[in-house]
Amino acid sequence: MRIFTICLITLLSQVHTSFCQTDIPFHNGSLKFNEYMDLVGKHNLDYAAERYEVSKAEAAIEIARIFPDPTLSFGMSQDHNGHLTTGNGVSAGLDQSVDLFGKRRARIDLAKTEHELSKALLSDFFRNLEAQSAETFLEALKQKQLYAVKLNSYQTMKRLAEADSIRLKLGSIMEIDAVQSKLEAGSLFNELLQAEADLRNSYIQLSQMTGSLMPDTLMIPEGELAFNPRQFVMADLIIKARNNRADLVAALYNKEVAHKALRLAQKERNIDLDLTLGISNSSYIESYGPSFATVSAGIAIPLKFSNHYKGELKQAQFQISQSEVLYEKAELQIRTEIAQAMQNYKAACKQVESYDHGMLESAQIVRKGKIYSYSRGETSLLEVLNAQRTYNDIQQNYFETLFNRAVSLVELEKAAGIWDINF
Repeated sequence: MRIFTICLITLLSQVHTSFCQTDIPFHNGSLKFNEYMDLVGKHNLDYAAERYEVSKAEAAIEIARIFPDPTLSFGMSQDHNGHLTTGNGVSAGLDQSVDLFGKRRARIDLAKTEHELSKALLSDFFRNLEAQSAETFLEALKQKQLYAVKLNSYQTMKRLAEADSIRLKLGSIMEIDAVQSKLEAGSLFNELLQAEADLRNSYIQLSQMTGSLMPDTLMIPEGELAFNPRQFVMADLIIKARNNRADLVAALYNKEVAHKALRLAQKERNIDLDLTLGISNSSYIESYGPSFATVSAGIAIPLKFSNHYKGELKQAQFQISQSEVLYEKAELQIRTEIAQAMQNYKAACKQVESYDHGMLESAQIVRKGKIYSYSRGETSLLEVLNAQRTYNDIQQNYFETLFNRAVSLVELEKAAGIWDINF
């Protein structure tokens, strides 16, 4: 049994020698928050695709300005008397439809309002994109801190395991303690590998948000999760949201679009005119009559029997009613989001305060004291491991809490329609 234990310790020592420290090779330097957000605004592919909606709406205005195209027609005729051809004729005509009672103007007004609506929706899309991008940046900062915690924990346990190997040879500790410290170091190394993978994935996500097409290049965020807490007044945030929230502006334009659509539907029920102008020329052989030319003009007026059915008007009126309800819903949604975001932010600030009152320092003091006592043979390895795990848990929970507070600040400002964040 003694020989087996010594072999196991030797094997674990060789494994940890080859993995003494993981290194993450990155190809570029650090990226500050403002630089990152600027890249998102310029190169994010989702935002780039959404901008085409505004361009399409702008093109729709040009489509609405189009007049109906005229129709040019040509014809030929031939007269017969039995098997004998008595004459020939040619004709040409021009037909033009004319929109009356402001139909074209109503289509243009509707297209312009839809263009304004598309710009408001784009602004709201960017409002949500800003928050999503900021949270992605914060996630990368958190993973960076968690990786540092795992690395420090592994290095501490590795040094302890190396010391235990020496103490075992000197007969100062039992074999089981040396094996246990080696196994604990191996377990922490596996956790370190997972933390490294999570860190790389968070950096890759930053590249995706900035539209980077270089998969071998990772962006390293530079910033801090910790910040001085800010005070907000809910009533002020609600007023700012009503003035700044792009989705509320979009809801207002949606109401205007509904009214313009009703106006267009009313105009479309009016009659149109079709103007025609034609000319024809007929020639006959002398025995059947003289040749002559004819000029004709006419007006065609459609009979709007379909106006008896008012489905289009009812549909437009229902759309107006719906848009008004949606506007009220948007206002209520703003108040709800601000209230919830405010509660989350206050709770997160209180949680951070509990850690700032010496919890981290106390856990670190306990860990160092247990390691020192263990090196002097005054305490057991189990107590050292428990102190190390407690310290690790508190550190991880602390950074998770910092992350949650930062995210709650982002969500609060997103709900209020303001943006003055920097990490």
